[in-house]
Amino acid sequence: MTTDAEKVGLGRLAERLVSLLPAATLARVSLPLVPELDLWLIADTLRGKPLDPATIDRLMSEPPYWSFCWASGQVLARYLLDHPHLVAGRTVVDVGPGSGVVAIAAAMAGARRVIACDLDPDARLASAVNAAENGVTVEPGDDLNRALAEADLVTAADILYDRDNLPLVARMRMAAPVLLADSRVRHLDPPGYGHIGTVTATTWPDLDESQEFNRVRLFAAGEGFPEPLANTPVEPQA
Repeated sequence: MTTDAEKVGLGRLAERLVSLLPAATLARVSLPLVPELDLWLIADTLRGKPLDPATIDRLMSEPPYWSFCWASGQVLARYLLDHPHLVAGRTVVDVGPGSGVVAIAAAMAGARRVIACDLDPDARLASAVNAAENGVTVEPGDDLNRALAEADLVTAADILYDRDNLPLVARMRMAAPVLLADSRVRHLDPPGYGHIGTVTATTWPDLDESQEFNRVRLFAAGEGFPEPLANTPVEPQA
């Protein structure tokens, strides 16, 4: 049952999305790779429709990343649900949570505490609203230094689309064991990380992206890794 607070949060997200894309709406969506989990995402009603220049400018300056579940987020969420012992009883810090899919999966898998750390207030709100939708709690945070100081495990999915985020790869590894999923950087080989596998997945709703962005590579740093990916089509690393 949706609480009044959740309704308010969802309403704020819907208003925010409409301010960027006037014809857009939010829909409760079940994910192909993580059917245990529902998210409020942008409804798949705008595909193929032209956008006016003013809308494009707004999207370029303030892209609503939180309104999609990116391919790497699905893969990493699936991995956590298939390997709950990796998070059970731990404090998990999810860096750049977007819709919150990985943070929510960590909570569902038994994490003691989950911090969804993002500079974007919309992403923090989306993570909290989507967590409540799935009957779990994640803590929104915007202070990465403070969050990493409390982490037993760090997770991050598709945060490297912005090359300014590349230094985070080393920064996270210095703080705690890390699970990192990426589909945006070709030939990524982060120092100190081991490659676990490569999975074919799509962003949801499907953006019909180039196939190169549908190849999600999962990396791990720290003790207890790697473990093979389960219940997903694993492909050898090229």
